[in-house]
Amino acid sequence: MAAANPAKMLQDEVTCPICLDYFNDPVSLDCDHSYCRACITQCWRGLTADVSCPQCRRTFPQGRLRTNRQLRGIVDASRELQLQAGKEAAPERLCEKHQEPLKLFCREDGIPICVVCDRSKGHRAHTVIPAEAAAKEFQSHDMFLRLQKRLQAHLKTLRAKREKLLGLKVSREKTSQEYLKRTGTERQKIVAEFQQLQQFLQEQERLLLAQLEKLDKMIVKAGIDTVTKLSSEISCLSEWIWELEEKCQKPASEFLQDVRSTLSRCEEGQAQQLEEVAPELEEQIRGFSQKVIVLSERLREFKDTLPDALDETLRPAYVTLDPDTAHPELVLSEDGKRVRRVRTRQPVADNPARFDTMRCVLSHEGFTSGRHYWEVEVGVGDGRYWAVGVAKESVSRKGGISLSPEEGVWAVERWGDQFQALTDPATPLTPNPPSRIRVCLDCVQGQVTFIDAGSKAPIFTFPPGSLPGERIRPWIWVWDRKNWIRLFP
Repeated sequence: MAAANPAKMLQDEVTCPICLDYFNDPVSLDCDHSYCRACITQCWRGLTADVSCPQCRRTFPQGRLRTNRQLRGIVDASRELQLQAGKEAAPERLCEKHQEPLKLFCREDGIPICVVCDRSKGHRAHTVIPAEAAAKEFQSHDMFLRLQKRLQAHLKTLRAKREKLLGLKVSREKTSQEYLKRTGTERQKIVAEFQQLQQFLQEQERLLLAQLEKLDKMIVKAGIDTVTKLSSEISCLSEWIWELEEKCQKPASEFLQDVRSTLSRCEEGQAQQLEEVAPELEEQIRGFSQKVIVLSERLREFKDTLPDALDETLRPAYVTLDPDTAHPELVLSEDGKRVRRVRTRQPVADNPARFDTMRCVLSHEGFTSGRHYWEVEVGVGDGRYWAVGVAKESVSRKGGISLSPEEGVWAVERWGDQFQALTDPATPLTPNPPSRIRVCLDCVQGQVTFIDAGSKAPIFTFPPGSLPGERIRPWIWVWDRKNWIRLFP
């Protein structure tokens, strides 16, 4: 193996891997790789999260740069050595054929030659001038200037290409960080969806086991009652048998005494039939068994279509109101399930999420996928001015807003004697609003539906595609002070 060139090794050590020039204000990362401060700063421009080393790809927090004074001294020394080497006289070039210095220049052939070549037959008739004179003459020639301009143009193009690639590198790293952030968000959504599904299945399991335990107790009680009743019947029959056997063994004179009464009592006893054992219990057991069979079939179908079930199944949502969004005149219950308006503004912080003009409040929970429903009780008290529905995450919280889909609100409203959907213009609905409304949010189709929770009759549906792709949150507006509005999961 050929020995390594020390000069080349030194040149590599003092060269920035990004600009391929001498280090200028060198800095080091935690991985001990070094770069020009300007080069690495340009490489990380636009990144807000953790950054990475361009060589080893190790990640670091922003701002982890250490000035490398030792490397700066080595760079300065290397530059000085190069300058001194440039000032030293370069060794004379020799003619390959005669091993003599190339001190002459043949104009006809355009090549440097030695003294022996000048006397040879091949150059004897040519115009030969000293090499130094030829160099000065060439430098002042237009050809030299044109070549120099072409080289400068190529140099400019290469530098521009390098800057473009550096920018592309930064853009790709930024895009990669955004994709990683997006996948992290999707991961959180999946975990939340499966947690909600797990809670639903656990609740179903708890209900079925509770019903089984109740049936167990009923079966035990029915068994004890039946055994007690049968034991009593057996005891009675044994007494009758003993009495009749004794009667049959007596003499005729005694046998005929009270025989008619004995026969009458026997016939009455035989006419009485044993009651059927716990018929209502048998019916309950059969009904419960049928429920278990139906649920097992639904669970089996659910397992076969699990990916679709996450998005397509309408599931109850546990919803609580967010006090950080509530208007200062709205008071929430401790469990976050009820809201009403009071006369005086509450001493609350004026944060960016809080409604400051509209008497509105949003829920803690928000949805971006799946199908969910919750119920709102609006018929408590004598309130005649309210609205319930959903709003997008970016709905305006400051100043007055128009309650319409254009402003990011999809809701139904009671305004005095009018009950209407908040479209533009408003759509009149049935004159008698229900006391409890079910709100169904379908993020798959991008629509929201309102249903009378009592009669299950539809009230109004905003068409598919009405909702944007951003996070949607339950929303309530309260105007009068005569009633609570309450949420149900």
